[in-house]
Amino acid sequence: MTNPSPSELRNMLGANLRELAKSTNSISALCREIGINRTQFNRYLSGESFPRPDVLFRICRYFNVDARILLEPLADIGPSERSLLAHPDVQDFLSAGVQALTETQFPSGFYQFVRKSFLNDETFVRGLIYVYRKDDAVFLRGFEAKAAMAEQGLPTDPRTREFRGLVMAAEGGIAALVSRRNSLSISFNFFAQISSFENNQWAGYSVRTARESVIGSRTSRAVYEHLGQDTGKILSAARQSGFCTADELVPYQRSHLRVDEPFY
Repeated sequence: MTNPSPSELRNMLGANLRELAKSTNSISALCREIGINRTQFNRYLSGESFPRPDVLFRICRYFNVDARILLEPLADIGPSERSLLAHPDVQDFLSAGVQALTETQFPSGFYQFVRKSFLNDETFVRGLIYVYRKDDAVFLRGFEAKAAMAEQGLPTDPRTREFRGLVMAAEGGIAALVSRRNSLSISFNFFAQISSFENNQWAGYSVRTARESVIGSRTSRAVYEHLGQDTGKILSAARQSGFCTADELVPYQRSHLRVDEPFY
């Protein structure tokens, strides 16, 4: 739209606000949360009035959109421009944890993780994950061990083995929601930094989404080590990925995994 008139701007904003308001159960509650008079908001919806800059800012922040709602239909802006975690129904509950995780708390880069196998209590799984920051959030990416996939009769190609997750700050530590593609093998992970010479170790647990079964486990302790930029350590961890026994674990891993104690 080139040089839109004031009425065109008001109408575009009104149409977009009407679409955004469909996600709310109560216009009155929405107005209270944003801090807008209900009668005035109705005028915005109908295109009769235009908000002050500070009110427009609050509206954009509430719906997690930008000022393009003045110029483009909401459908053209695209849903990818709005974070699900910033949806008004969960924003105050989840967004703060995503945005609060600093490099000091959990630095970006490669990590080696070790946990007990969910399928065999006598076996441990070692793997490599990569933690990175993008769009004010922290993500992780890695690949399931080929042997673990093969043991379950699953394909071992990289696309099938890949998993990704969202990492956030939590009370007393760090939480991560991780899944393979198409929401397969979802797991919840919690870990906290532990005292170490280089302050590069975390310990916690992993819980997989699976039905209760007499075969295997749904929970396991886990340890993580930040490898920094040490190429030698990263390559060594990559070569070690897969199954191992308790005897193959290094002392700090055995200690924090408490290999001889059940996990409740």
